[in-house]
Amino acid sequence: MTISHHGELNNTIVAHGRHLNHLELSGNDFDGNEIPGFFGSFEKLQHLYLARSGFSGIIPYQLGNISNLKTLDVAHNSALEADNLDWLSNLSFLTRLDLTGIKINDTNWLRGIHGLSSLKELYLASCDIPQLTPSSLDFFVNSSSPSLVVLDLSGIKLNSLVFSWLGNMSTSLVRVDLSDNQLDGLITDAFGSFIFLEYLDLSGNRLEGGIPESFSDLSRLYFLDLSHNQLTGLVPELRGLISLRELHLSHNKLTGILGASFGQLPKLEILDLSYNFLQGTVSESHFLNLHNLKVLDFSFNSLVFNVTTITPWVPPFQLNVLKLTSCYLGPHFPKWLRTQSSISHLDLSSAKISDQVPNWLWDLSLRLEYLNLSRNQISGEVPDLSSKFSGFPTIDISYNNFSGSLPLLNPNTSILQLSRNMFWGSISSICTIRLLLFLDLSYNQLSGQLPDCWMSMGRLAILNLENNDISGEIPQSLAESQLPLLTLQLRNNNLSGDLPSSFKVNQFMTMLDVGGNQLTGNIPSWLGTNFRSLRVLSLRDNEFNGTIPLELCDLTEIQVLDLSGNNISGRIPGCFNNFTSLVQPNRTTEMLKLAPSFVFTDGSHFDVDFYIENALVHWKGLEREYNRTLRLLKLIDLSSNSFVGNIAKEFSLLRGLVSLNLSRNLLTGNIDSEIGQMEMLESLDLSRNQLSGEIPIGMAGLYYLSVLDLSNNNLSGSIPSGTQLRGFNASAFAGNNGLCGPPLAACLTPDGPPTPHPTPTHDQGKEDSILGMGFYISVVLGFLLGFWGFILILILKKSWRIAYFGFWNKIYDWLYVTITIIYQRKSRSQW
Repeated sequence: MTISHHGELNNTIVAHGRHLNHLELSGNDFDGNEIPGFFGSFEKLQHLYLARSGFSGIIPYQLGNISNLKTLDVAHNSALEADNLDWLSNLSFLTRLDLTGIKINDTNWLRGIHGLSSLKELYLASCDIPQLTPSSLDFFVNSSSPSLVVLDLSGIKLNSLVFSWLGNMSTSLVRVDLSDNQLDGLITDAFGSFIFLEYLDLSGNRLEGGIPESFSDLSRLYFLDLSHNQLTGLVPELRGLISLRELHLSHNKLTGILGASFGQLPKLEILDLSYNFLQGTVSESHFLNLHNLKVLDFSFNSLVFNVTTITPWVPPFQLNVLKLTSCYLGPHFPKWLRTQSSISHLDLSSAKISDQVPNWLWDLSLRLEYLNLSRNQISGEVPDLSSKFSGFPTIDISYNNFSGSLPLLNPNTSILQLSRNMFWGSISSICTIRLLLFLDLSYNQLSGQLPDCWMSMGRLAILNLENNDISGEIPQSLAESQLPLLTLQLRNNNLSGDLPSSFKVNQFMTMLDVGGNQLTGNIPSWLGTNFRSLRVLSLRDNEFNGTIPLELCDLTEIQVLDLSGNNISGRIPGCFNNFTSLVQPNRTTEMLKLAPSFVFTDGSHFDVDFYIENALVHWKGLEREYNRTLRLLKLIDLSSNSFVGNIAKEFSLLRGLVSLNLSRNLLTGNIDSEIGQMEMLESLDLSRNQLSGEIPIGMAGLYYLSVLDLSNNNLSGSIPSGTQLRGFNASAFAGNNGLCGPPLAACLTPDGPPTPHPTPTHDQGKEDSILGMGFYISVVLGFLLGFWGFILILILKKSWRIAYFGFWNKIYDWLYVTITIIYQRKSRSQW
């Protein structure tokens, strides 16, 4: 009986339940209701399916009364719990148990399952389940276990004690999934005895050592995944795996030369050895009998492809996916690629290719959905690709030497990366691409104005046009198009005018970088009121004027704020302590999520986590571009403006701030005495202002501070003691005439430079004269006692007297001889 239902169960099921053999309620929505206990009265029921049905609460123990039950599936009900599993022992005919994704509170959960003598399939994937302990295994190691065929314990934080249980398992196992756990140590040899094993997944653990040779005995194995571990050593000979169709060994530490045994696996369809330390030459012998190979991934190894023979090599396979990132293919494109007419995913990035793209490769693109030729030295122009590619293609040819105008592209292109080439001319050709999610044309020689066609691109999330020669104003359509823009990077162009006010409709922006242009006007207040998710705001090196609007303090998620190099004036707002992410020091090591996932109105999903944004900032005295490390940077740069007044004390509350630059302004007053609270500060530049007073003692406690510049102010007093401040170069304190102490000149008084002494009173003068007389008397007495005491000893003790005068005689003789010899040498030289 299959029922589609919402809400509570009705009486229809109760009335017919006693006669039911099969009850299918999966995929319904029972709105958090509990599984009814009356299911336990359905005595004839053999199959009960309740997966993905929105049940919650505790699984009723009454289910243990369904003595004829063979299948129980309550998977994927995340709010469902099992207090204990003892009731399972009554289900002697149960062959399939699926508790995937529920919470099990029973520390002896293994005991309840162990009693199911007929159980063939056990699924506990992604359960919140207590860890196995040695005591929980004592009974089971020496007793028979169910004759399981399928065992799925993936994603439940299992430790390696599970291997002890497996060692006592029947050899009937066909499918084992222990992926995404906490298994460590060596892979158990027990797997070699599971002669019927067809599927083994141990990926996502911390397994070490080599791959057991016994795996070669598993002649029925068609799927083996050992990826994302810490396996070492050579890849073993696997000739015995004659049924193997998928082999995943990526993200390990495998080394050595790749053997040719892979070429003897005739059924192999997927071969993934990426992210290891393999080396040596790959030749056609490695692929000799791989007639069924569809996916080949050798990325991020040090493998050299050498399949050049007298006659062109024609591979026995037709690949769908080829990934050879960081392998050595160059300098030319391998000609055997032209035989791969079915390829849809091609990644030859960082492959040492310094060739022009042959025409036959562009023709291969008729089926391509993904092409990555980035980080090579490929040159030439890109032809018209408007009729090439398939689906919604991704094209990445960045970091090459391509030149010419931008090519026409498939209008369904979704991701386009052409950055760091030598393309020139207008970017208007992108107007034909309607479904762009990601566009990066940065670091080229593109010119002209921004086209006015953004209204047609309703899915664009990433736009990077930085470091070109684009001029004119930012078009209103870029702002009015209601694009779901997450990051907009237009820095280092020749753009002019104001920031379009229609930008305010965008509520998704996390990064806005328009630095290095000629933009003018006031900083708009809507940046703070509308861009609440903004993490990076860079307006540096423009011609903005006016004051900082108070609304900017509403950017609670801001992590990089760079307004340097403008004409902004007035006081710095005292509300920067609203920047929550800069106040909390414990978030400095937290990776900044600059671009969240976005779900479009049609339900399609775009996760831009793969895109690492970058920003150009002044950091530790240098102009640097940050990409991956930008996510760790927390910076405020207001330098080279005309700010006046005191430094707001609220800055001292930014305990998570890493870099603060307020240099080259007109700031006055003292440095806040609480600046020592900025415990994560690594770089501080307050130079070229009009600050006065002493350097706060608390600055000596800024233990991470590695760059400091307080020069060219009016600071005075002694530089606080301690290696943290006095270890900086003197240039960090130069131009402050009132400062003293290391690394500057020493102070003449304990507290600072010499100051005029007041005229002493009569008593003070008397005290000074008495002390002076005592001092002179002590000197005279000391001289008399010391000199005459020594003479008295020489008179009374004969041996000392003889030794003393003998010593001086020797000194006299040595001086006489030495002077005579030197005199004679000089006399001879004159003759």
